[in-house]
Amino acid sequence: MGRRDTHPQANDAITMPARRSFGLLCAVFAFCLLAACSSPEQPYVERSAEELYNQAMDELISGDYAEATRYFDEVERQHPYSAWATRAQLMSAFASYQSSHYLEAILAAERYLELHPGHPNAPYAYYLIAISHYEQISDVGRDQSATAVALLALEELVRRFPESEYARDARLKIDLTLDHLAGKEMNIGRYYLRRGFYVAAINRFRAVIETYSTTAHAAEALHRLTEAYLAIGVADEAQTAAAVLGYNFPASDWYRDSYALIKGHDLAPKEDTGSWISRAWRFVF
Repeated sequence: MGRRDTHPQANDAITMPARRSFGLLCAVFAFCLLAACSSPEQPYVERSAEELYNQAMDELISGDYAEATRYFDEVERQHPYSAWATRAQLMSAFASYQSSHYLEAILAAERYLELHPGHPNAPYAYYLIAISHYEQISDVGRDQSATAVALLALEELVRRFPESEYARDARLKIDLTLDHLAGKEMNIGRYYLRRGFYVAAINRFRAVIETYSTTAHAAEALHRLTEAYLAIGVADEAQTAAAVLGYNFPASDWYRDSYALIKGHDLAPKEDTGSWISRAWRFVF
């Protein structure tokens, strides 16, 4: 019986081609597996616009928004110049909104408006854009750029279609959006106030009075201005802030707190009509 050569170089010479073949086989197998796992392209099956649209509506009602979007898009792909396609474009945006795919909803609604700017359903397209931005508003502790964009979109809807059925809801959401933006300013202002950065705090509370004085944060902003101005020794502005607070929110806890602060410095609420606080308040009301 012949003895097997156990020299390392001899064994390498024998097994190297086999290793290469095995590696090639693994690569081919992996490619085939990847191809099998990837979803095949949907075959083109010509159907009537009405049939496709109804299928899309069935998917929408059942809650399968991805399939609904696909069928709405298929209506336009197969019948681009039909009345069904016009409806499907807007419904595709709605399906994306329902699935919380807000960017897709906004893009679809904007495309609809580009193609059909004067369509009777244009107000609803503007509403979809606005509400999609509104749904992305984050809490006041985070960046509020989405809130500002939502406000602009809501205001545009009201400006363009003030009598539409969507304007009432948009106005309500404008108030909520303004309150949210004011809350962000208050949040930052309180942070500065607690740390003794009084001028920075005053600037934030001033923004609330000048821009968001109709929100629920106005009374607290006036109280915080009283507090901050007293801290830096600007008594006349503190007295004005307290006086304006007393005139407009006499029963609020904020006024009671401001009154106690003012009295604690042997002062009384007294409005200086030349103060920016008085001017800002008269401008709004």
